[in-house]
Amino acid sequence: CPVVLAPVNSSVAMPPPADIVKVAIEWPGAYPKLMEIDQKKPLSSIIKEVCDGWSLANHDQFALQHADSSNFYITEKNRNEIKNGAILRLTTSPAQNAQQLHERIQSSSMDAKLEALKDLANYSRDVTFAQEFINLDGISLLTQMVESGTERYQKLQKIMKPCFGDMLSFTLTAFVELMDHGIVSWDTFSVAFIKKIASYVNKFASDISILQRSLAILESMVLNSHDLYQKVAQEITIGQLIPHLQGTDQEIQTYTIAVINALFLKAPDDKRQEMANILAQKQLRSIILTHVIRAQRAINNEMAHQLYVLQVLTFNLLEDRMMTKMDPQDQAQRDIIFELRRIAFDAESEPNNSSGSMEKRKSMYTRDYKKLGFINHVNPAMDFTQTPPGMLALDNMLYFAKHHQDAYIRIVLENSSREDKHECPFGRSSIELTKMLCEILKVGELPSETCNDFHPMFFTHDRSFEEFFCICIQLLNKTWKEMRATSEDFNKSGVMQVVKEQIMRALTTKPSSLDQFKSKLQNLSYTEILKIRQSERMNQEDFQSRPILELKEKIQPEILELIKQQRLNRLVEGTCFRKLNSRRRQDKFWYCRLSPNHKVLHYGDLEESPQGEVPHDSLQDKLPVADIKAVVTGKDCPHMKEKGALKQNKEVLELAFSILYDSSGQLNFIAPDKHEYCVWTDGLNALLGKDMLSDLTRNDLDTLLSMEIKLRLLDLENIQIPDAPPPIPKEPSNYDFVYDCN
Repeated sequence: CPVVLAPVNSSVAMPPPADIVKVAIEWPGAYPKLMEIDQKKPLSSIIKEVCDGWSLANHDQFALQHADSSNFYITEKNRNEIKNGAILRLTTSPAQNAQQLHERIQSSSMDAKLEALKDLANYSRDVTFAQEFINLDGISLLTQMVESGTERYQKLQKIMKPCFGDMLSFTLTAFVELMDHGIVSWDTFSVAFIKKIASYVNKFASDISILQRSLAILESMVLNSHDLYQKVAQEITIGQLIPHLQGTDQEIQTYTIAVINALFLKAPDDKRQEMANILAQKQLRSIILTHVIRAQRAINNEMAHQLYVLQVLTFNLLEDRMMTKMDPQDQAQRDIIFELRRIAFDAESEPNNSSGSMEKRKSMYTRDYKKLGFINHVNPAMDFTQTPPGMLALDNMLYFAKHHQDAYIRIVLENSSREDKHECPFGRSSIELTKMLCEILKVGELPSETCNDFHPMFFTHDRSFEEFFCICIQLLNKTWKEMRATSEDFNKSGVMQVVKEQIMRALTTKPSSLDQFKSKLQNLSYTEILKIRQSERMNQEDFQSRPILELKEKIQPEILELIKQQRLNRLVEGTCFRKLNSRRRQDKFWYCRLSPNHKVLHYGDLEESPQGEVPHDSLQDKLPVADIKAVVTGKDCPHMKEKGALKQNKEVLELAFSILYDSSGQLNFIAPDKHEYCVWTDGLNALLGKDMLSDLTRNDLDTLLSMEIKLRLLDLENIQIPDAPPPIPKEPSNYDFVYDCN
């Protein structure tokens, strides 16, 4: 029988061409136009077409901009960001707009000037406008206005103080926005301008917007120019900054600590200790503890980051001592060792007792140094020639002996009375422990650009590192006894591994004080650590028999396939990535996700961090998976090869990866955390048909293999497995039996 072809349904709409975008275009005093923009056409011809529609001549003096609050101009570079249904506005070109604003802000009318500065502050966020305004020497004009502003409007301040404050606020806002684009070098500013900005920190302390922008400018100057650091350091004192920490505005407190951190970070090595001494005299630590950490409000991410940076910079002051070897010929350094011996063994006798022969005293000293736990009993100075921890270990020991004398004497005498093999050598333990604490706190490393990991307890004491050591050396002695350790355990690092685990587990709870840290350690005895380890290993038993290994081998491919699917599903959901810039507070985000058919990566910029998934059609850019040539990580990434403090940062390096495509195309990522880094690198490698090599894959594989093997080894003989799940029981009449562990 003949085949009858069904007629084509002509009502089915064809999808619009990919290069056509449907938009509405506004023009003041006219009805908006609906039109289709062909992205293949030059932007100038599209603008001409729009102008012709409204019979406007000189189309080269016009431009298109987004009609939303951003007012950003559309250029050949960013035109791909236009979405279907977008509302655009026909307006004067960036060059003309910049020229007009340049003239308007010099108006003799205060009202006109104020309005112009307000517009300038708004438009300066757009890099296209900023470039045009800067080309007119606009930044010099703003700096001249700031330098001469106070004198020129002194009379006005009395009668129009709010107006003057608003003008200055808009001027500084525009300046900050223009400089934020990185077009102009910070090295070009005069001492007069710096003096003016520094003076605003005191003069306009009550005007939040002026104070905030002044602090932001000072921070950027210090971070971006060595010459400006020296000029700013002469103009602004820590004493002038401290009062701003005692207020209630967390944003001002954050900016203030950021300036202090910048001054601290950029100070020459020989000046850093001097600055730390000034901060100690000004009671910075206790002010931060009282007005920031213990204030009755949550600490936001940026404040947490600045506190972390201050914590790192403070601990980095220890680096010099950590890397200084002891000079066995230096009498002052040898006297510290004599003092340790004296406090331990001569506390009740006359310290300058010189009775007995030289040989007898030498023999007694050697015996005492052995009791103190030094490796070199004859010349203990030789124990402090390894760096790290260098002289820092000896500093810690002396601090412990002087400030916790009873605990020090008890530890030394307790170990003196034990068998040789069971004594916990105080000297050797202190050196190893100091080295470990420096590793835990990353002493000597630059602060990370992304980390917020500050510990409140380190802000509760002026000598927090030494106090931290004193608590941990007593913990080490206690753990040594609980483990019945011998001197051989030092070589195997058994005790030190347990002590490190105890310290790390206590630190992760973020204790609010050193006493709280001490009590956390009390609950983490060696027995408790063993229990924790056992419970963590319960689901990870390692079956080594041959049949089990063969079963593992058989199951592994399907488990890997399961992990691969999970990674690809996560890529389909997508992730929000943060763009790192010189001023971390102005976060900019972009989002990337894989299409459900795994053929295309969709990505694009976002105004703010999204709540949930971002749909594909709102992401403007596409990258076909077939075009991807390679995925590189760490130092191999193009954006990690550039110079700059951020690029030297180890933590950022560990989160960086890039997609390489075409001849020179690249898509650069910095993952928000290690988990997302593993998910994305695994998923991208899976898309390219390569092995997934991350730590996360290894852990997932171990966990899933262990679970699958246990399931397969269950004794299910004669056990009836139901076809339907069991019914859900009724809710209880009340919930009084619930116990809140918190």
